[in-house]
Amino acid sequence: MSCLASCCATATCGLCTSIASGISKKSARIAYCGLFGVSLIVSWILREVAAPLLEKFPWINTSNTHSKEWFQQQAVLRVSLGNFLFFGLFALIMIGVKDQNDRRDSWHHGGWIFKMIIWVLLVVLMFFLPNEVISVYGIMSKFGAGLFLLVQVIILLDFTHTWNDAWVERDEQKWYIALLIVSVACYLATFTFSGILFIWFNPSGHDCGLNIFFIVTTMILAFIFGIVALHPAVNGSLLPASVISVYCAYVCYTGLSSEPRDYVCNGLHNKSKAVSTSTLILGMLTTVLSVLYSAVRAGSSTTFLSPPSSPKSGGSKPLLEGEDVEGNEKKKGTEARPVSYSYSFFHVIFALASMYSAMLLSGWTNSSKNSDLIDVGWTSVWVRIGTEWVTAGLYMWTLVVPLLFPDREFF
Repeated sequence: MSCLASCCATATCGLCTSIASGISKKSARIAYCGLFGVSLIVSWILREVAAPLLEKFPWINTSNTHSKEWFQQQAVLRVSLGNFLFFGLFALIMIGVKDQNDRRDSWHHGGWIFKMIIWVLLVVLMFFLPNEVISVYGIMSKFGAGLFLLVQVIILLDFTHTWNDAWVERDEQKWYIALLIVSVACYLATFTFSGILFIWFNPSGHDCGLNIFFIVTTMILAFIFGIVALHPAVNGSLLPASVISVYCAYVCYTGLSSEPRDYVCNGLHNKSKAVSTSTLILGMLTTVLSVLYSAVRAGSSTTFLSPPSSPKSGGSKPLLEGEDVEGNEKKKGTEARPVSYSYSFFHVIFALASMYSAMLLSGWTNSSKNSDLIDVGWTSVWVRIGTEWVTAGLYMWTLVVPLLFPDREFF
């Protein structure tokens, strides 16, 4: 048996070594996403076994009054804190990296065995911290999660405007037709989905004025987006308005579906007192995809996330018109290639995402009767609805700000 265990350990180490050595510069971002995904899986597993495990730690189990939900929150927050410190440390180290000749560029892309060891040590050490430190981190995580949602909204706005500009710049009729088709399809999806929300979250025989208010507000916002975007005084387009409308409808749905399972107006879930494993996996997968997309998009943005030395910041025209070809060739060999995205901001996104995922898995650190459910409770409802309204406000701001400040250029 010991021989078999030794062989398995050797094979596992060999596999980790080969994976770490095979990570190239192009796949570094995917590797960070994978590490973050592992942290979520660890959080989820420890969340399920937290109570019997953490009860054995006297510096954690300081009172006999602690409930199962409290131990679950402790496990999630401690793993999240280790993850936050890991990415926060790299965010600080990578401040000011502008070109690939910087030694820290290799730190960002390589040394994965060392990084994995650091990550494991940080997560393990968090379970030796006193409860007061974790309580403070839990409070901070609420603000960090809100900031992550705000960044997610900004990334979405950046994506929609980039998409629209890319098709408009082609200046061909087929692309204008494509813009119209996608925009109409998005608006149809928005109002169709909003109608379905009326069926799911406004059961007959119950006074569900709050849910109706949320859904009607979403539909009104979609109308306003289209009217303002098509106004002659606004240099807008229907595509971003329609995409933001779909996103607002989706966020409204996630907010309503987060209502407590025993709430009479939650017609989608109020008949199910328990949650199946498939539902948990689907909810977890949705969270992971949302977080990872935001992080990858943040590292790929070409508008507000690129460092000053990025190729987008300067033109391709040489500074000296009289430079000869030989001089150019020499400079190509010695010139440092600028980094394509901000390494520091990339790690900040993952640090904030660690806080956000902790809030989802811990129910925003509020006690809940349904501790097996992910992201359920009135706190989550209002956070989601607030995110929808902030999204609407930011999008409207992008439309009207050129009118308020006509002398400035906005990209």
